[in-house]
This record gives sequence, C-alpha cells and structure tokens, in this order.
Amino acid sequence: MSYKNYKKFESVELVNRMWPSNTITKAPIWCSVDLRDGNQSLPIPMNVEKKTKMFYLLKEMGFKEIEVGFPSASKAEFDFTRKLIEENMLGDDMTIQVLTQAREGLIEKTFQAIEGCKKAIVHVYNSTSTLQRKVVFKKDKKAIIDIAVKGVKLIKEFAKKSNVEDIVLEYSPESFTGTELDFALEICEAVIKAWKPTEQNKIIINLPATVEMSMPNVYADQIEWFCKNISCRECVTVSVHTHNDRGTGVAATELAMLAGADRVEGTLFGNGERTGNLDMLTVAMNLYSQGIDPELKIDDINHIISVYEECTMLKVHERHPYAGELVYTAFSGSHQDAIKKGLDEYNKKDNEYWEVPYLPINPSDIGREYEAIIRINSQSGKGGIAYILENEYGYRLPKKMHPEVGKLIQNVTDKTGKELNPQEIYNIFEKEYFEQDTILSLNKFESIIEDKNTNNKDVKVTVTAEVTFKGKTKHIKGTGNGPIAAFVNGIRELDIEPFKLVEYEEHSMNGGADAHAVAYIGLINEDDKIKFGIGKDSNINLASIRALICAINRHMK
Repeated sequence: MSYKNYKKFESVELVNRMWPSNTITKAPIWCSVDLRDGNQSLPIPMNVEKKTKMFYLLKEMGFKEIEVGFPSASKAEFDFTRKLIEENMLGDDMTIQVLTQAREGLIEKTFQAIEGCKKAIVHVYNSTSTLQRKVVFKKDKKAIIDIAVKGVKLIKEFAKKSNVEDIVLEYSPESFTGTELDFALEICEAVIKAWKPTEQNKIIINLPATVEMSMPNVYADQIEWFCKNISCRECVTVSVHTHNDRGTGVAATELAMLAGADRVEGTLFGNGERTGNLDMLTVAMNLYSQGIDPELKIDDINHIISVYEECTMLKVHERHPYAGELVYTAFSGSHQDAIKKGLDEYNKKDNEYWEVPYLPINPSDIGREYEAIIRINSQSGKGGIAYILENEYGYRLPKKMHPEVGKLIQNVTDKTGKELNPQEIYNIFEKEYFEQDTILSLNKFESIIEDKNTNNKDVKVTVTAEVTFKGKTKHIKGTGNGPIAAFVNGIRELDIEPFKLVEYEEHSMNGGADAHAVAYIGLINEDDKIKFGIGKDSNINLASIRALICAINRHMK
C-alpha cells in the first residue's frame, strides 16, 4: 500500500461560510430513488411484483416524490411506469420521477412512458467531471454543455406536446463532486437559461456526490458556494444525492442541508452502488431525535425492514442506526445499569422529554419493545440481570442482592461463552433460590400474637412449626417481636451455624386478589459472608419464613 498514490481533494475557497452557524429546522423535500438507483445496484433486481410492493411501502411512508425508473432503458422499466399510471396507483399529491440521458430517442421514449400522468419530474443528466471528460467522453467543456442544453430543449419540446398536466425538469451534472465548481455552475446556468424556470415553476438542480470524494464539510462548502453563486436562486430547488464511499453520506447530506439544500434523494437503509446511497431513514430519524417532524411515517420500523428485505433480498445490519436488531440492546454491565436507572426515573414522572442514558430515542416510538434492551452475556453486569428479573418476572431484587445474582449468572456465561435469554436467566435464578436440595425445610407453621395491642412496642409473637432438618422431623417453638424473630429463636436449638439477619425487603407480585408476596432476607455468618434467600407465598409471614430458610440453606450447602 502506498498513500502517495492518492492526492488530497482540494478545499473550496469560500469567504464567510455560513453553514456552520446554521441549524436545521424542518424536513427537506424527500425523493426516494429505491426503485431505480437502488434497484440497479441489487445482485438480483426486483421484478414487477416486488417493485410494486416497494412502491406501496414508499407511498405508505409518505414519500411524495419517487423515482420509479429509467423507462427508456428497458421494457421492464417502461412497463412498470405505465402500470403505475394506468392502474391509478399514484396519490393525487404524488409525483413520479423518471430518469433519462440527454438523447432524443431516449427522451421520446420517456415521454411515452409518462403519458396520462398528472405530475412528473423528468430527470436528465450528463457527466461533467474532469476525469470523465478526459478518459470517457474525450470532449471539452463546450461539448459537454451542448449535450446538456440540447437535452433540455428536447424535453421542453416534448413537454409542450405531452398530456402530462405538470412537468418539472431536474438536471444533474453527474459526478458534481469531481467537477470544477465554476464549470458546474456554468453548465447549470446554461440549463436554466434554456428551461426558463419561474418561482411558481421551479427547476430542480441536483448536485450529486456520485462518488464521495471529500470530507462532508467540503461537500457543504460546495453546496453553499453553488447556492450563493447561482442566478435566480428563488427559481431553483437545490437537491443533493450523496453516496457513501467514505462512510459519511449521512453527514454530507445533513451539512448540505445546513448549506442550503432544499431536497434530498436517497434510499431506504442506504441501498445503492458500491457502499450505497444516502440512508434517508437515518436522516429522518436524526431529525426526529432533535424534535423535528421528519414528515415521513416511520413509526413501524419492523414493517419497513420486513418489506425492504423481502423486496431487495438484502439484510439490514444488526448495528444499523435506529433499525438494527441490536441497537436498543445493551451488553455492557455499566450500560445496563444506567439504562435501568434511566427507565425507572423516566417512568416515575410525567416527563416532557425522553432522557434515558444510551437510548437517543424511545424504542417504542418506532414499534420496538423494551424487552430487547437488555441481553446478558459474559460482559453483562448485575444491573442488567436485575432489570430482566424485574421486568420479565416481577422480582424487584434489593440493591445489595444484585452482586450475588450477577455472579451467579456470570458463572454460567463465563463457562459457556454464550448469551443467555431471559428464560435461561430465570431458570438459573429459580433453581438457586427455589429448587435447591434443602437441609432445612418447612412442613407446618403457625403464629400467634400474644399482645394484640399494636401500639405496644413489646408485642409478643409465638411461632410453632414443624420442620425437616437434615432428614429428621423437628418441632420448634419460639417467641419474638415478630414472626421472623420468633422463628429464629425457635430454631436456635438446631445445629445451625450462627448468623445475623442484616437485610429484609418485601413486595407484592401480580396484584389483585391472588397476589403473592415476595420476601428477600440477607444473612451474614461468622465469616462475614452475606447470602440472600427468597420466599414467595400468598401470606407475607410465610413468604418471609421461606426467605429465611432459603438463606440458611444457601449458607449451609
């Protein structure tokens, strides 16, 4: 590899550039090119059935401008364009866009394809880049301008004879980013002069990064320079069409919008030649996350993914912004803990704004569920495991119990090297706290309050119980200031190592008449080791006793 084989892209001499100080306040005019630019880049192009399904998805999402094909390039493209018109598939507020080169036969065929359409954008282009003029066309600048102007004049003639109610011209100096700025301006001025747009009937000048050749700020400079220098700016809709060769297509588009672009062309999930076109969904979601209406219906991302994958036979990457399977999933323990705390805080209050660590948007806004946020592997932490046990199964573990349960799960993930789903996590949890081989078990239990005056701090509770200890049935009796204290005093006669109760919490599960109580008890032994037990029962006293017995068994095993 030799970096010396490549030359630096020249910067733009732009005095008092304005775009760094600008802000985006509204959505651009969107134009989907999935059915043409996206389709031509597929290993297996869409058939008519799939193109129709994709068209209806784009229509459902709210796209008003859709490039439907290059009707003069093939019979399939021509027939699909006719199908849209003849079968009245277009909405009254929709405009189809058709692509053509600046050649008479191709332009004539294009107008045949759009006959009877209410409104159409005829998109004509020719390559203007320095490199293509030199090695592909071997023509000078004047010859390249002549091609563009001749094409525009032909479109104007055919438009006069057409029965299409409203025809808009779009012109692209293809490979704009590889064209000298002054020449790009010169050829666009020639096109404007030939077409004669007005403020009511604007021309679209599309400035494509056909190949992404520079940092996105340089592209923004190019767009701002063009917007400042083009004549009759009020009669021009400036459009951008970025590719992703440097991986910054989204950034280039957003900076171009700051620089004055009115309109954006792109595809769903960035499907396109080489590394792809602009991903319009990412730009739309970026606007949404900043409190700006994207003016597209994107609240069911799973449906969009499903249709897209079926039609294109491409897969949306697991880490794709906003849409990927894993983008609302946290494996890192610290991330999981922060997400859990953020969700708890958000759900407590009537918040005006969504603010949860690591989640730039609320997943439910686009049809995702919270259940997928936390997933557990060897990199996970105690907070994520506690989140799953609470949100999937209703156990609100005491904070001091989190490390114990986290270590329990991590021992399994370290051993297997695999991710655990919620059911697998619960199975481990259940086996440890509810299904262990017991040294001590409870057979019968009864408690009696000797002093029923609840205002008396010296209230006495007597517990009688039948237990099985090390395989033998034992009858115990104890008195204390509550059922737990009384039971503890009753089992002192058994051969159980000394312990001290240091943690106790309880809560109800499910709610309603059949609600169960869950109790958590932490015991510390003479070695200062704390272990927790959990008990569940419809009676809170029994739940507490079961939690105590569970903790004792876990200490003694």
